[in-house]
Amino acid sequence: MLPHRRARAVLSGLIVAAMLVAGCAPERQADPVKLGLFTSLPVMWHETSDIADMLRSDVPPHWALPVLQRLGPLRPIDSLLPPPQGIDVLILAQPRVLAPAEAQALDGWVRKGGRVLLFADPMLTQESIYAPGDRRRPQDVAMISPNLTQWGLALAIEEDQPGGERTADWLGTAIPVNLPGHFTAIHKTCRIEAQGLVARCVAGAGQVLAVADAALFEQSDEPGSREAALEALVAALHRGN
Repeated sequence: MLPHRRARAVLSGLIVAAMLVAGCAPERQADPVKLGLFTSLPVMWHETSDIADMLRSDVPPHWALPVLQRLGPLRPIDSLLPPPQGIDVLILAQPRVLAPAEAQALDGWVRKGGRVLLFADPMLTQESIYAPGDRRRPQDVAMISPNLTQWGLALAIEEDQPGGERTADWLGTAIPVNLPGHFTAIHKTCRIEAQGLVARCVAGAGQVLAVADAALFEQSDEPGSREAALEALVAALHRGN
């Protein structure tokens, strides 16, 4: 080894050793996840009757927006025709009712290797300033049964369960829920977890991770646990474990 190369090697070794001693060893950063977000919930915008207020930059964003942007590039999606391209995970958070062609395109995209993180709430508890019937109002009841059936799932809800937010444990992660639904598997391609709150399905070459509630996206004064739950769900689907 030439003297100057030997000197550089020794210097690099001393720097790494010093970092280890100081407890600041370089950490490998997780690969960014290319995300698509298709939702009726006010995550990308603010609920307001004034367009100018909706676009104001001085209004704090929904807590989930910076979390998703931190995980990787985030693309808002308002139509599933054509199916999304160039993303790793498509988040369907209480999506609006899909047109038959959109539902078919979504299923085809998944079976070709797409990955979907679905929040399907059979009784949304999030408040809205918009009256029932207003197209700007979040979807009150998840209407995605055709796709659930194609992926091997059925969604139901216990009508007499007590209301109020609580947390449900999913593999050590606390997920906030409020009047959640529960999944049952109608195909062997699905696995039910967290007493029916969460389901994992394989559809062709793709995967679906579904949550039978959308209370996770409600606003909170202490969103820390919500951030951790959202990150854990995205990571589990992205890693495929």
